[in-house]
Amino acid sequence: MKEIKPEEVAKKVKNNEDVSIIDVREDEEVAQGKIAGATHIPLGDLEDRLDEINQSKEHIMVCRSGGRSGKAYQFLEEKGYNVQNMTGGMLEWKDDVEK
Repeated sequence: MKEIKPEEVAKKVKNNEDVSIIDVREDEEVAQGKIAGATHIPLGDLEDRLDEINQSKEHIMVCRSGGRSGKAYQFLEEKGYNVQNMTGGMLEWKDDVEK
């Protein structure tokens, strides 16, 4: 599994890099704040919303602690997507969030 640290993701966001972040938490969790620019697709909806995920880009998967995003990572990797899992999830996120 390819992993990326929250600090590395924060650096990409701050540098305005063209990065795709997919937050797979539930609605009520995301309502408390998500990484700026992240796309919210709850884990349970992922299979039905594959058409929203550009297969030619790399995607960083995010959840609360890293478990659900790990499942999303495995699912998308099996489908041929280029993905990374953010270690520690939002519990380790130290930077700003958008609500």
